[in-house]
Amino acid sequence: MQFKKILLTFAMAAFLAATMSSVQAAPPKNKTYTENEFLSTFSGKSKKVIIEKLGQPFKKELSVKPSGASTVMLKAGADEKNSKPVNVEMWYYKNIVKYDPKRTYKETEITFVNDKAMNIAFFNNR
Repeated sequence: MQFKKILLTFAMAAFLAATMSSVQAAPPKNKTYTENEFLSTFSGKSKKVIIEKLGQPFKKELSVKPSGASTVMLKAGADEKNSKPVNVEMWYYKNIVKYDPKRTYKETEITFVNDKAMNIAFFNNR
């Protein structure tokens, strides 16, 4: 009798696992944009908005302050003590921006400054 309960439990677990895997939603179809559509849609937007529309990027990089930058800034008259900290991050997406009806740029780079998309660049030579 105990063996039948164990067998039934395993059968039910297998059925649930098979059902759950078939219920998962298919990933959304990747939308492509023209250069102007992309710029007008994403310029100045937050990371949250971009993730909602494009999903996670395939690569992220953080900007690092070069050594000796503080000395150069002081010579130029900048006062770092009174300036706000700046967080710069670059996100990269593949094949989402068209430059003609049949071809897309290999990479699109979105540069965020303090969580806002401040620079967008398209590349084919990387």
